[in-house]
Amino acid sequence: MTDRNESNLQYRRVILKLSGESLADSGGRGISSQEMGEIANQIKQAHESGCQIAIVVGGGNILRGAQFSGSNALVQEATAHYMGMLATMINSLAMQDAIERTGLSTRVMSAVPMDKIAETFIRRRAIRHLEKGRVIILAAGIGNPFVTTDTAAAQRALEIDADVVLKATRVDGVYSDDPEKNPHAVLYDSLTFRDVTEKQLRVMDATAIALCAEHDKPILVFNFKKSGSIVRAVNGETVGTWIGADQRQSANA
Repeated sequence: MTDRNESNLQYRRVILKLSGESLADSGGRGISSQEMGEIANQIKQAHESGCQIAIVVGGGNILRGAQFSGSNALVQEATAHYMGMLATMINSLAMQDAIERTGLSTRVMSAVPMDKIAETFIRRRAIRHLEKGRVIILAAGIGNPFVTTDTAAAQRALEIDADVVLKATRVDGVYSDDPEKNPHAVLYDSLTFRDVTEKQLRVMDATAIALCAEHDKPILVFNFKKSGSIVRAVNGETVGTWIGADQRQSANA
């Protein structure tokens, strides 16, 4: 692995959860080269700080499950979930090329075997890629229907022993209400897992929160649209909303 600066590193290994919509233009559909390029440049900066980075990308910019909900849907819900897994693969391949344009080495690893375009996810191989300085992109969720990519991110964080789940959003963190609808919504600096459950805050789905809470795996929700926010997050700076068993820990703790 190449030598990288790790002197100020707070997290040695992270899962970065990106929604499919983060790769799209403001309408939330399709894939934007500009958006991907900006994300890829931030990932390069974070990687150069010494952090090992695994990425989980959603597929909502291509397909949303709500399209197939309801009694009149022609596609069964389980089938729709498999279609969503394929959407995450499309995004993962696009993200791979964007990141490699920055000069980094990557691997796409899929929970569903697709050996012509990606490696099958094997835990030990994924960890080895990270140790060799490669960015890995984890596609197709965990390979089963009825499991969101939020839960997949939590699951993979546990498997590869990531220090934190970085949940990238278009807002500054977790609010008491939708900040786009309620101008008086309060931004939380830090929350416990119990707070998230009791306040019914929309952070990640309930299964993902339960997994992280059970295994004391912290979550950091932050605005990736702010320049340099990903590298600030991996360096432990005070960005976004920290969620853990206790309140936010200082970067110097």
